[in-house]
Amino acid sequence: MSIERNKELVRRYYEEVVSTGDIERVPEFIASEYTEVYGNVRYTLGVEGAKEHVQGVRRVYPDLRVTVDHQIAEADWVVSLVTARGTHSAEWLGIPASGTELAFTGVNVDRVIGGRITEHGGAANLLEPMLEAGVIRAAGKPDSSDP
Repeated sequence: MSIERNKELVRRYYEEVVSTGDIERVPEFIASEYTEVYGNVRYTLGVEGAKEHVQGVRRVYPDLRVTVDHQIAEADWVVSLVTARGTHSAEWLGIPASGTELAFTGVNVDRVIGGRITEHGGAANLLEPMLEAGVIRAAGKPDSSDP
């Protein structure tokens, strides 16, 4: 595939699958050997694991919308700057649901081989929006409701 087709595939996955929760379409975009990388640890999830990942994210943010703001690509790799918006509606990492709409940015790095995403990693700025929403607070900083 061309670099432009790889970028389009990744953009469409975020906008048409992750943003809608349409997990039946995951096999159109994700390879059977799909792997996610966090830190230096690789987790082979395959198509079913990718579906579970999308479902898990959408349980926490059921109205999630991911927009691809910018992309750069080289060879098999596509880097996407994304903005995600959604209502924090379920517990996540021990943080109770706030009912607050959060917006955060992230950088995703995806590898596309043979017309499917084979590898994914990245980072999201969740700290800042959670601080702003009052979902978490900085150590030593009083809560606005504290006397």
